[in-house]
Amino acid sequence: MAIFKIDEIRNMNAEEITEELRKLQTELIRERGIVTAGGAPEKPGRIRDIRRTVARIKTVQTERRGSRRSKRSEV
Repeated sequence: MAIFKIDEIRNMNAEEITEELRKLQTELIRERGIVTAGGAPEKPGRIRDIRRTVARIKTVQTERRGSRRSKRSEV
């Protein structure tokens, strides 16, 4: 999975964002499972990168939800 920058995420549509979030969460579970089982991950910093990307995606989703709410209150 790719690690996205905030601008890349903002340029995606809602379906793409949801799909990438699902893929990243699955990969995060797999990486954590390897560590929990006592194995050494291929790239130790990957878990941190995935967590940060998931946080970025959730931030963009929250921003979009907030902008919809503010548009409703203006009407």
